Amino acid sequence: MIRTPRNVAAVLLTLTLPLSVATAASMSFPAAAASSADRSDVRLAIPHPTGQYGVGRDTLHLVDGKRRDLWVPAAGARELMVSMYYPAGTSGSAAPYMTMDEARLLLKGQKLDTLFKAELLADTRTNARVGARPVGGRHPLVVLSPGFTLNRATLTTLAEELASKGYVVALIDHAYESYGTTFPGGRTLTCVACETVEKAPSDEEEKKLLGKAAAGRAADISFVIDQLTRAGGHAPVWKRWKMIDPQRIGAAGHSLGGNAAASVMATDRRVRAGANMDGTFFAPVPNAGLGKRPFLMLGTKAQHSPDSTDTSWPRDWQRLDGWKRWLTVADSGHFTFIDLPILGGQAGITDPTAPLPGKRSGEITTAYVGAFFDQHLRGEHQQLLDGPSTANPEVSFQNPWKAR
Repeated sequence: MIRTPRNVAAVLLTLTLPLSVATAASMSFPAAAASSADRSDVRLAIPHPTGQYGVGRDTLHLVDGKRRDLWVPAAGARELMVSMYYPAGTSGSAAPYMTMDEARLLLKGQKLDTLFKAELLADTRTNARVGARPVGGRHPLVVLSPGFTLNRATLTTLAEELASKGYVVALIDHAYESYGTTFPGGRTLTCVACETVEKAPSDEEEKKLLGKAAAGRAADISFVIDQLTRAGGHAPVWKRWKMIDPQRIGAAGHSLGGNAAASVMATDRRVRAGANMDGTFFAPVPNAGLGKRPFLMLGTKAQHSPDSTDTSWPRDWQRLDGWKRWLTVADSGHFTFIDLPILGGQAGITDPTAPLPGKRSGEITTAYVGAFFDQHLRGEHQQLLDGPSTANPEVSFQNPWKAR
């Protein structure tokens, strides 16, 4: 989503952050709201999921010995951190949101460290329970990939909501592609990819690098699916692997993660449905389409209407050859589809360029992404996806579109 002259703020931050350096400097923060972010009595919390189940969470450290890291080849094999969310009971201890190092680096990277203390973000209350006893049965798997520069924790609201409704969710952190991701042994890897993209000699070279990053994430997603199932004949790495129905797998992501969802569908037939939340298609959908598999495009009205600046959406919309929807959300920003507007709203911090309340941001995202996977991984028709809804006046079904 390159919309301004090339530099790190314009290229990296506008790809993933509505609160770019310029935007953050111009935001309106009431004095009471700004100061409240530092008060000890403020406690941020992920919204309570609406599904019938409690949510369990495990954490996996995966190493793909067949691939060297794209950004730091000297580091050796490609490493991933994966949070596994699953439908469960309510036993177990509360799962942490993110580490202190991750919070500190995320806030610093977004130029929000003067408004939020790292402790406030790191201590965000989640609903998932570590080690919770899983419910029985086999469940669809959805793999989630976050935006470029963003830690996987920023998709916690969506992950918990899906798990509460009976999905297994694998939420991935891709090494060296976030401001900070903590790995075992106390290592916190920073965003080497950001530096690499920033140093590209031209806009076209940057786009190529980001297309390569999307393709690399697609390989990450396929590797995670391999590790969670019996692919290749090896024993799955997750102790609860029998919960997963390998015939019902979907992928979704925010920003570059949304591009990765389309990219993995182009290379991995196991992924039956995909969703892109406000991501430019730096790695294009193939001319031949995605094998008639369903795909959802959910984005901001300002940047992802048919006549907006991101020309990759109308181009790839024409290439999608299965069931498809192109939805835009009024008054939204690039962050609308992740946790940060929800948490910012709780602290009294708003972005006047994206005035959609944080609570509504979360409700719209979980409703439409959840309905999409219910329809295409569970076979349950969702009227919400048939056309405009009076309950969600912010959401527009873009034309030209054809229901398939």
